[in-house]
Amino acid sequence: MHRVRHARYVLASILLPILLFASCAQPSLVGTDLGAGPAPDFTLADAISGRTVTLSSLRGGAVAIAFLYTSCPDVCPLTAERFRAAQRMLGGGDTHVTFIAVSVDPEHDTPEATRAFSLAHGLAERWYYLIGPRPALQAVWSAYGVGAIPTGTPIVEHNDAIFVIDRRGRERVLMHSDQPAEDLASNLRALLREGD
Repeated sequence: MHRVRHARYVLASILLPILLFASCAQPSLVGTDLGAGPAPDFTLADAISGRTVTLSSLRGGAVAIAFLYTSCPDVCPLTAERFRAAQRMLGGGDTHVTFIAVSVDPEHDTPEATRAFSLAHGLAERWYYLIGPRPALQAVWSAYGVGAIPTGTPIVEHNDAIFVIDRRGRERVLMHSDQPAEDLASNLRALLREGD
């Protein structure tokens, strides 16, 4: 009897730390793991509302950041559609998720152009399209390792990166425009549940 109790004690002492660790472990996210370092902060103007947006002011919620331009013929509209689909999946009542576009074409992403782009893709709630002078935007591109190269045509060569930021303002995963909106929504949901 004593041996049985001792075996149970040993088993419990082994399993309890494992279970505690598993319950505190970070969720499994889809995309390239970014290591949970602090996301570079920035302050830019939202072209649609005219408000100033600072990334650090959005802590407490999950954030998806993409680098877009309004006349983009391919990946930018696709990314915008992924954002809109993820918004639908998350439901309209969730105010703890924010979707951000940072312009890679400061000369042509005017407030009028960004409003038209946003309207065309059904993006309004919890959505910012951030613009600014080229030096301010270049600092953000550089901080996130995003290239934005004008080609002398309406095309701007740029990365199709989507950065997913957690409630503590940490970079968690890198996604791309060809990944399903379901994966983006799932990542954002998982990050909202962290710490609950």
